[in-house]
Amino acid sequence: MNPLNVFFQLKNDVLLTYQKQYPYFEGTWKTFSSQDIQNLIDLIAVQVKQTVSEKWIYTHLKSETNDKLPRKDMLDILSQLVGYSGWDEYVFKAKQNEIVVAAQPKKKRNVFLIGIVILALFLVGFISYQIMKKEEIQTIEVKNAFTEEQINSDEVKAVMIENNIESPVEIIDSKIQITAKDSTKIVLKSPYYKEKTIVINKENTTPITLQPDDHAMILKGFMKSDIKDWQTRKEQLQKILADDLEVLVMLKNDLGIEYFNKQEFSEKLIVPSVSLKRMKVIDIRSNEKNEINFIRILQE
Repeated sequence: MNPLNVFFQLKNDVLLTYQKQYPYFEGTWKTFSSQDIQNLIDLIAVQVKQTVSEKWIYTHLKSETNDKLPRKDMLDILSQLVGYSGWDEYVFKAKQNEIVVAAQPKKKRNVFLIGIVILALFLVGFISYQIMKKEEIQTIEVKNAFTEEQINSDEVKAVMIENNIESPVEIIDSKIQITAKDSTKIVLKSPYYKEKTIVINKENTTPITLQPDDHAMILKGFMKSDIKDWQTRKEQLQKILADDLEVLVMLKNDLGIEYFNKQEFSEKLIVPSVSLKRMKVIDIRSNEKNEINFIRILQE
């Protein structure tokens, strides 16, 4: 079997693995967005304990054609993500499957596949029924710990952690909707609030409160408000932004990424503009001095 053909098969398996974690994604590599790329990077970090860059995914996974194989260490990471020990085992299994499929008469293969599909549907239905009997959907508010106001659903995301695997939890109208078991571990993340981990049980309906990150909130105010005092903005930015600040702005329609340093980004913030208000912060990180040293923004 041609190694490139095996790599294309691996790309499909990676996409299927991603869809298991993010079932609302029904696209292809061509429609894989910048946010999907970030989700995939996080998924690899959690399940394989390895890192993959955005540029690598753009170059090797989103591309419709591949002229040569990527480095073997990267192939090992993707193979481990889809359940194999590495690229060598993935290639070995792919060759075995090719031999088995080729050896089966067409009719027998079709009957065999139909049987597998029917059995799988039956098992899924049965398991879902058993789970529904034991679990019930809960709705829990997410609020600002200081103001007690509901937090905008766009500003926070939640994941459920089971067996070290993260699954996204839906947030609608500032409320988490979750099918709680005896104890469900939830992690809430936001660029403007401090990360929080909680355990929810079937009887727990108490609102979840998140503590605002002061510097992130100041930055949000600069980006969303109509403050005219540019000198005040400039002085405050010097205090909250680290000298080695990196800002990545992901452009619409996957047109690429713009990079800004502290001086360049500060100049954009000092003078309010329509384009500035259309920027959506999706990630903020700070150093040990509590200065913001990394910002990821989605240009809406």
